[in-house]
Amino acid sequence: MKIVYKIITGVVVCLILILGLNYFNLQRHMNEILQADPRNEGVEVWVHYSWLINPNEIKYDLRGVSDNNSTLDVTRVLLQFSEKLKDKNFDKVILSYKGDSKFYFKGEYFKKLGEEYEFQNPIYTLRTMPENVYRIDGEQQYGTWTGGWLGVMGKQMDDLNSFAQDWYLNDILTN
Repeated sequence: MKIVYKIITGVVVCLILILGLNYFNLQRHMNEILQADPRNEGVEVWVHYSWLINPNEIKYDLRGVSDNNSTLDVTRVLLQFSEKLKDKNFDKVILSYKGDSKFYFKGEYFKKLGEEYEFQNPIYTLRTMPENVYRIDGEQQYGTWTGGWLGVMGKQMDDLNSFAQDWYLNDILTN
């Protein structure tokens, strides 16, 4: 009987350590971001390592968006989080909605978003974001555009709208 208690105690301690590590390294930063900017009220995000134990991948799980929030609010929270973690290196940042993994950013791109957050033109960041979105199977979700700047910018903004729809808006509208 003592062995069973030791095993159960060991499992519980490991679970507490894993959850604490995820909270300390990721979720507490997200909580600070959500509380620090009043425009973020109504956006709910859980962040943790993939499978709770893979520190090379983050799961960025959008859990809720209020009726008062726009797609820009959701994207701003993502960008603010990337800035908070700009000194960290990851292989992937998986974007999910209510636990359902939809897309990912390569870690280098997520790091770049964070490093450029303070000085990069936000319109440039937003319009080029979709070309850095990958499906879970590894294929690029949206392409890159060439041609005249006005046409390219229009297509990039269309892709940005599609990205929000494909990531979470379609699910919100159908539930």
